[in-house]
Amino acid sequence: MTASAAGPAPEIDLAFSLEPGADTGASTVSTLVDPAQAEALWMAHLSGWLAQLGPELPAQLRAAGYSLGLQLCDDATIATLNQTWRHRSGPTDVLAFAAQEEAPPVPQGEGEAWLELGDIIISLDTAERQARDAGHDLEAELLFLASHGLLHLLGWDHPDEGSLAAMLERQTALLLASPS
Repeated sequence: MTASAAGPAPEIDLAFSLEPGADTGASTVSTLVDPAQAEALWMAHLSGWLAQLGPELPAQLRAAGYSLGLQLCDDATIATLNQTWRHRSGPTDVLAFAAQEEAPPVPQGEGEAWLELGDIIISLDTAERQARDAGHDLEAELLFLASHGLLHLLGWDHPDEGSLAAMLERQTALLLASPS
């Protein structure tokens, strides 16, 4: 898939949650984590990314609106999910549970009015470590992980180095065009 001109921004029905106990510490609290501001900011980012991706999506993934979940949690929670669903021990940075893995064919024309994409789960603990190790802030890391999770919900995968490079290139394009 390649970058295309952005279409109209779709509506977003976002189920955002910050898991109780997923504490980022006073020095690193980001507006993407602050419950009072986070949902609107995440909706703007996700809507913008989906608008960019719209022209290149297969017909069954094109919609006027999308419903998805975004949960920020701690390492213990994501480690449990990682073990349960991926049979891998320990925490990971992001998990994506796609609702449209086997999308039914859509008749000619536009996709459904609303489409359930699935859920993105991000570990704040791991995101903070990765941000520190990479020398950037928590917000940049969260945006990187969320864009990665969104691409997974839309069918992208990276079973080999070539597909990972293509996915990372697409993420970079999404992030460069993100709202500030």
